[in-house]
Amino acid sequence: MKTPFLSLMAALLAAAAPAAAQTRAADQLTIGYAAVVTTLDPHYHNLGPNNAMGNHIYDRLVERDAHAKPRPGLAESYRPLSDTLWEFRLRRNVTWHDGRPFTADDVVFTFERTPNVPNSPGGFGGFLRAISRVEVVDDHTIRLHTSTPHPLLPLDLASVSIIARHAATGAEAEAYNSGRAAIGTGPYRVLAYRSGDRVELARNENWWGGQEPWSRVTVRFLLNDGARTAALLAGDVDLIEQIPTTDLARLKRDQRIAVTEAPSLRTVFLSPDYSRTGPHPNVTDNAGNPLAENPFRDPRVRRALSMAINREALVAQVMEGAATATAQWLPEGAFGYNPDAKPRPYDPEGAKRLLAEAGFPEGFRLTLATPNDRWPNDARISQAVAQMWTRIGVRSAVDAMPFAAFVPRRSRQDWAMQLGAWGSSTGEASNYLLAIVSSYDRAKLTGPSNMTRHSDPEFDALLARGAATMDDEVREGIWRQAVALYAEREPMIQLLQYVNTWAHRRGLSHEPRMDERTLAMGVRPAR
Repeated sequence: MKTPFLSLMAALLAAAAPAAAQTRAADQLTIGYAAVVTTLDPHYHNLGPNNAMGNHIYDRLVERDAHAKPRPGLAESYRPLSDTLWEFRLRRNVTWHDGRPFTADDVVFTFERTPNVPNSPGGFGGFLRAISRVEVVDDHTIRLHTSTPHPLLPLDLASVSIIARHAATGAEAEAYNSGRAAIGTGPYRVLAYRSGDRVELARNENWWGGQEPWSRVTVRFLLNDGARTAALLAGDVDLIEQIPTTDLARLKRDQRIAVTEAPSLRTVFLSPDYSRTGPHPNVTDNAGNPLAENPFRDPRVRRALSMAINREALVAQVMEGAATATAQWLPEGAFGYNPDAKPRPYDPEGAKRLLAEAGFPEGFRLTLATPNDRWPNDARISQAVAQMWTRIGVRSAVDAMPFAAFVPRRSRQDWAMQLGAWGSSTGEASNYLLAIVSSYDRAKLTGPSNMTRHSDPEFDALLARGAATMDDEVREGIWRQAVALYAEREPMIQLLQYVNTWAHRRGLSHEPRMDERTLAMGVRPAR
């Protein structure tokens, strides 16, 4: 939430020309991120800011455009040779930032490392789960054997950054953060990473994709909403992401500022804890005594909590229109979106009756954990939901904290209920099913971001069946079936689908992305 001081600062700065931008060289760009990049290791933590930064430094065999559609990357072409065999032809004359040549051996090394990063809080191994064997035909041709038919393989590989064997062998996160191991083939190379503050990049003059217009790019971490807007208005940054909803209308009216928007692949939901069957310290009766059993395993309790939420009020009053109410995890038109899956109607009286039926006529108490600096209005959404739940007798306290403190506790299953958000990077339904809904299994590489340890054999079976279905129409039908089951059982309580927003100074053009990544490669001098 914007403080009065920052609101006043932003208002004063709005009256001044963005002079700072005029003092920077014309070929330098400064971007304001809304969340921190926690590491330059592209395989350690599947996190939006990390992935966006990784796009600058590394390339992938397959890339995704602004609409999440696949296109050739380091693989100039790819094709299935059979239902369980794919051939990828790699680009020739591609070099790493240090000048060494890129070859198929680097791909082999990447695939060996990705599922085995120590202490990863949510990695990328799931994207390689279908590959049973990597066959090197020559330095620029590989064949990937899959254990079952896997039509999603090119989409999956668009999430795996390729790293250099010679630079990264034995390297852990610190070697990447220092820049020593952060040797990529991407359009920018690392100059400096300052944890919690910024990343400084220099143009890769020999990038295979063509020279970028910016010789230097600085990405600053501006977590406070008001400070981010103020920095743009002062000219300290050229572009910001995640416009504070309270500033959106004003920035759209400012003639010196341009706003870009795109439907988001990111959804916001509430995750109950499934890791315990018995008592949880963050769920008690009204006298403060632990409950005998985990109430969230009862679908009636989850439905009651869902029915108590006025999603349209969240859209209008918290998000100020920059979101839509939802019962699923993809925007309309995405592959697997189910038009029949609607949010439960707001019905607080019905919610009370369901709670009584489940054995809680007087409700209970819980603590809702949330970050306060990661997703648009994250803490405000949590506070609003807590108030709605309290009205039906589920007296809810909110534990809000910086995302850096939230992540390790989330990984330890510390909370009974938490706010979550996920952007389906593949642009279709399997990504969320794989990462969040499917059972956590290190051996099978499923559920890598399933922090609440939800497990349901029916969802696991639908994911396995859909992922092995080559026919697009049949596969989409399976995804829609999974969405319908999800909306009925509500293993997570879906809230909103975001709208992605950016603002930049006039004189630039910006391509908004459905995956919400803010990339220097999407910014150009206006013509």
